[in-house]
Amino acid sequence: MPVAIPPGIQVSVKDGLVTVKGPKGELKEALPGVVKAEVKEGQVVLTADLDSGRDVSALYGMSRAKVHNLVLGAAQGFSKTLDIVGLGFRAEVAGQKLTLTLGRSHPVVFEAPKGVTLAVDAKKTQIIVGGPSKELVGEVAAKIRELRKPEPYKGTGIRYHGEHVRKKAGKTAAGAGATGAAKK
Repeated sequence: MPVAIPPGIQVSVKDGLVTVKGPKGELKEALPGVVKAEVKEGQVVLTADLDSGRDVSALYGMSRAKVHNLVLGAAQGFSKTLDIVGLGFRAEVAGQKLTLTLGRSHPVVFEAPKGVTLAVDAKKTQIIVGGPSKELVGEVAAKIRELRKPEPYKGTGIRYHGEHVRKKAGKTAAGAGATGAAKK
């Protein structure tokens, strides 16, 4: 299945390295040795010798998906939204530095790598991580979420937008019938 190249995107393949240039930036990806790519009639066509080994099919599928993500990222970009849940929890962004107040004795400062943009909404409870590389955006969002994972008893922490956190019953709900005294 070929990858269509939208208008305004330039794709070049040289020595197993796919380079994609677009309005959102320039991305590069090295292909495995068994997968070959070429640009034909506004499409990127990937081929692989499926008889050379048992993992070639998986490598081909992964390579096709990565090239597709390169083209989409250079054209539109990717973004992930994180919600901050908790009393007094908030975020502020200044350039590439994200300052988070997460109920600790000190604010947590997170510096985004080059190629990733950070934005915070007006309520300071939502973080939008954006950029042309799907892998890098996902990795940065996961690192920010790791700073304060959602905890299952109160539900506070940093979570992906739309993520459902199952709440657990606490100790009082688990032992509501037992008083701790022996029966007579």
